[in-house]
Amino acid sequence: PASTTPATPLNHFSLNGMYQKGDVILGGLFEVHYFTVFPELSFTSEPQQLYCEGFTSCGFQQAQTMAFAVDEINRNPDLLPNIKLGYQLYDNCLKLGVALRAAMSLASGTEEEFLLYETCSGSPPVLGIVGDPGSTHSIAISSVLGLFRVPMVSHYSTCSCLSNRGKYPSFFRTIPSDAFQVRAMIQILRRLGWTWVGLVFSDDDYGVHAARSFHSSLAESGGCVAYSQVLPKDNRPTELQRIVGEIKSSSARVVVVFSNEAYLLPLVDEVVVQNVKGLQWIASEAWSTSSVFHTPRLMPYLGGTLGIAIRRGEIPGLRDFLLSIRPDDQPDNNHGNNMVRQFWEAVFGCRLEPPAGWVEAGGDVCTGQEDLRDVETNCGDLSELRPEYNVYKAVYALAHALHDLLQCVPGRGPFSGNRCASLQRLEHWQLVHYLERVNFTTGFGDRVSFDDNGDALAIYDILNWVWLQDGSIEVETVGVIDESAPTGQELTLDEDRIFWNFESKKPPRSVCSESCPPGTRVARKKGEPVCCFNCISCAEGEVSNTTDSAECSRCPEDFWSSPERDFCIPKGVEFLSYQESLGLSLMTASLLGALICAVVLGIFTRYRNTPVVKANNSELSFLLLLSLKLCFLCSLLFIGRPRLWTCQLRHAAFGISFVLCVSCILVKTMVVLAVFRTSKPGGNASLKWFGAGQQRGTVLVLTSFQAAICTAWLVSASPTPHKNMRYHNDKIVYECVVGSVAGFGALLGYIGLLAFLSFLLAFLARNLPDNFNEAKFITFSMLIFCAVWISFVPAYISSPGMYADAVEIFAILASSFGLLVALFGPKCYIILLRPERNTKKALMGRATTKT
Repeated sequence: PASTTPATPLNHFSLNGMYQKGDVILGGLFEVHYFTVFPELSFTSEPQQLYCEGFTSCGFQQAQTMAFAVDEINRNPDLLPNIKLGYQLYDNCLKLGVALRAAMSLASGTEEEFLLYETCSGSPPVLGIVGDPGSTHSIAISSVLGLFRVPMVSHYSTCSCLSNRGKYPSFFRTIPSDAFQVRAMIQILRRLGWTWVGLVFSDDDYGVHAARSFHSSLAESGGCVAYSQVLPKDNRPTELQRIVGEIKSSSARVVVVFSNEAYLLPLVDEVVVQNVKGLQWIASEAWSTSSVFHTPRLMPYLGGTLGIAIRRGEIPGLRDFLLSIRPDDQPDNNHGNNMVRQFWEAVFGCRLEPPAGWVEAGGDVCTGQEDLRDVETNCGDLSELRPEYNVYKAVYALAHALHDLLQCVPGRGPFSGNRCASLQRLEHWQLVHYLERVNFTTGFGDRVSFDDNGDALAIYDILNWVWLQDGSIEVETVGVIDESAPTGQELTLDEDRIFWNFESKKPPRSVCSESCPPGTRVARKKGEPVCCFNCISCAEGEVSNTTDSAECSRCPEDFWSSPERDFCIPKGVEFLSYQESLGLSLMTASLLGALICAVVLGIFTRYRNTPVVKANNSELSFLLLLSLKLCFLCSLLFIGRPRLWTCQLRHAAFGISFVLCVSCILVKTMVVLAVFRTSKPGGNASLKWFGAGQQRGTVLVLTSFQAAICTAWLVSASPTPHKNMRYHNDKIVYECVVGSVAGFGALLGYIGLLAFLSFLLAFLARNLPDNFNEAKFITFSMLIFCAVWISFVPAYISSPGMYADAVEIFAILASSFGLLVALFGPKCYIILLRPERNTKKALMGRATTKT
């Protein structure tokens, strides 16, 4: 349509507007046209007026909603009684310059003083402005009008920057800030597991501030932006091709867009040209409800879009009000103006005042009697009132603030001196004071109030664009985000109702790297976003039991990692057990040795009066057998889980038993030498020192030395059980630590000393005459004993864990069996198998022969 004359003449600039008289005037700024056409400047003649093109029914419907709200308030006897509201509405033509001039014209109509009588001169003041819908426009306008505290209540400006009370002290809005919208989007992304997303935004304050907030919020939640593209204002094809190429090549399957439909539509056209399918679009509130995209051509690409939408509301009576509009209404009627004429011509495709040649060219002429019920507009669905509902709330917020101001009781006012504001001398900052405290509930049940930043309560609907089989499009509400809900319960999303525009009919995966399962940790890729990483298995002994764990935690000392490294399991326990074959074998050998000792002891007891037993010092033989039996049995203390008492007892029992054994052998050897020395002249004197009492005393004294060593060892540094984890990472080796190496060395050294003396004396007596010279057998047994214990030392030191105990048991058993067989084997052989040799004559016969 051509430019139209303004409702109120301005000096040098014509604005497209609507006007209704009233005692108090409210201003309004709306986007009724998309584009502004500027005339060419020749500098030779007066330039023509600029004009607007691209009529939008949605903007007109929002403007009419304000007119309806004013009309409804005027009919309400409980709200602003005896006061008639009027309005002055302007079309900003989606141009900042136009919007700013419109706002200045509204603000400049305020007179310093006026009365409510029609006879008074001067225009009624504009107490507040509803709008502007654009964030960029609101920033510029509020920066100027804020200096004069002129209240602005925007229904669609969402930039979070407008929450700055220092810069915009009189700005309010009935739509949530982008900060809330961004948080809502982050919650949706987190719920659906999308951490790798693309970002597209318009090159204006709305897009730039929303994108900045989205970047930081997504990073805090653990997500990443794969790419960030700015929509060109001039719709350059090359730039749009580059942006779509970036979207097409990216691995991110989710695209978040902060823009209005005017900037986004050229990009979507390019998406169609390049046939970029398989994307999940996330729409901001600026285009989530736009019907411009609901076409069969675009739905293969945009079907399934999830969008954030401002709260839907219901306004009873608005439909009838809109259907009652007529272009022939006069300017002083409720809603008559030439903006309605533009709407009428756009809807019915005709001209009310056709220019020359219009009819000849086949154009239709409007009669003004056409019926709006016979046509459909892009914004004709009054069941989904979203920006209109915000306009409705904004008008009522100003009305309630003015109502509260007029209800002030003189002497109890909020201003200095308890004064009240008066309508005759009202200043804008006084209305701002009441607007900050406004609190009421709409007929739809929504509470309207403003926080300290002038922001409204944040409640969003989550929309889903459903592409039906018949090719039609249906926008369904699939969730709600309520910032006033308890923490963690803000998002309500019915995923089963969401239409996914994919072959799988399931939500897409949009991650740079798949999540690291339990048992692994995240390893960042150098130079790439934090969402791009490798998964590295936890080291042995470390676990992670959560997905995408940043690090692996070490298991407690007694635990080890499971094969999958996802939880700690108790370490295996290793010690020489009775249940293992090795422990069972050694236990069997030990009991067998003790049993043999008992059998031999029984044989010697049975035949104690025979020459063989008597000739071999039966008392020491019995004591020797008892000590050997103790040696066999003490090896059992080395089997089983080490305890404090077994650790202390095992070495003491072992040391004392072996010293008792070796002491008996040493005394027997000394007795043999003494006996044969008696056969020489003067040898009787040496025998008296080796009587029975002296033999027992010698054994007792020698054993007492070992007992003293053991006592000192146990008192100073007692052996204790120890959990050794050096041998195996996944096992605990239970062992006894000797405590004092010096004590253990003294115990073994003392045994070795006695064994060496026994071997030396037996070796010297090996050729002494006797038919049964025991010195030979003692020499052989000591040779075995020393060989075993000499080889024991390196084997014991080099054996880990339970094998050290096994080596020690083996040494005990080997040396014990060597002594038992060497010393008592020949005697038992004679006693049991060659009884004819078990006589004094047989024993003495060989000696006679040798002499």
